[in-house]
Amino acid sequence: ELGWISKVHVNRPAVVRHAEQIKKWRTVKGNWQVAWLLKAVTCIDLTTLSGDDTPSNVHRLCFKAKHPIREDLLKALDMHDKGITVGAVCVYPARVTDAVNALKAAGCNIPVASVAAGFPSGQTPLETKLAEIKLAVEYGAREIDIVISRSLVLTGQWEDLYEEIRRCREACGEAHMKTILATGELGSLANVYKASMIAMMAGSDFIKTSTGKEVENATFPVGVVMMRAIREFYWQTGNKVGFKPAGGIRTAKDAITWLMLVKEELGVEWLTPELFRLGASSLLEDIEKQIFYHVTGSSARQHDLAMA
Repeated sequence: ELGWISKVHVNRPAVVRHAEQIKKWRTVKGNWQVAWLLKAVTCIDLTTLSGDDTPSNVHRLCFKAKHPIREDLLKALDMHDKGITVGAVCVYPARVTDAVNALKAAGCNIPVASVAAGFPSGQTPLETKLAEIKLAVEYGAREIDIVISRSLVLTGQWEDLYEEIRRCREACGEAHMKTILATGELGSLANVYKASMIAMMAGSDFIKTSTGKEVENATFPVGVVMMRAIREFYWQTGNKVGFKPAGGIRTAKDAITWLMLVKEELGVEWLTPELFRLGASSLLEDIEKQIFYHVTGSSARQHDLAMA
């Protein structure tokens, strides 16, 4: 719907003012804070995307995915029998088989997500992107995080962008597709809104802020714009599309603020792993530290949370 896209206008000063207010929101305390943090844990895509990833560190990641919070801490909170795990494990395509086997051996059904489609730059031919997606699905990935060609946004080639994402969605088959917009490289908030709309029109199950490799990753102004696009798309079509901020989310306070923002902009029904994910590699450690402090009254030492 190019007519829909052409009418887009973003009031940048208003968005920036709203984002500044978000930063000043008071966080919750005590048991309420722990409840929000445990909700955040269930929405984390526990990620390792390093050039030196090996089967052993992927296995370690999968163990942590199944046991994100120490069992004794969960027992103290009477949450040990709630089946709390992270939302997914995210790896490169070459490590998907390792993750699938590790999770199968651990007897859990956590989905494996794989980045694909020329991640993180997107500067590969479409045929190569589609082949990479198909291989990742063949290896056992149940979720695919694709990355768009930023040049198509910057040059206003919206129909070409739609076609690229549509073909990626087709290649994913039964796997869920998260479309990474790499918002820090799109030039303007209006482009972020338009790219969000195109991605949803092309069949994306989620739209995601960043690869985590850009200079600017998930920010509140971008989050507000993307969530407003999701809300408008839902009003117009009745289809609920998920949202995933990624990159630079490292503290428990950051996680709670993102959850609160989703609740304010989209509603409580979006606060599930099916419609909200946090892309993070180091966030879980800080969340576990906060829960440790709440339960014990003392700060965690290095050996207390070794698996983090």
